[in-house]
Amino acid sequence: MTVKVLIPGPLRRYTANLESLELEGSSISEILADLTGRYGDLKKHLYNEDGKLRNFVNVYVNDEDIRDLNQQETSVQASDVISIVPSIAGGSSCA
Repeated sequence: MTVKVLIPGPLRRYTANLESLELEGSSISEILADLTGRYGDLKKHLYNEDGKLRNFVNVYVNDEDIRDLNQQETSVQASDVISIVPSIAGGSSCA
């Protein structure tokens, strides 16, 4: 199943400047695996050295933070929209 994923401005340089993508998966972890499989340079901006989603990367299913759901194992439906929102405050950067 494909799900729409919105790519934020600071990360678009790693996705050929695309604002959104249709990615395959039934959970957030599968969607992010498809994303980083297609755009390998993006992986280091989303995940730390231990393979965990970085603290400053927020992921939403529709308008719900996955931290309030089932985290990366949150299930998704074809009608859902996934948003990746990197926090930039405090000097953090996605570059």
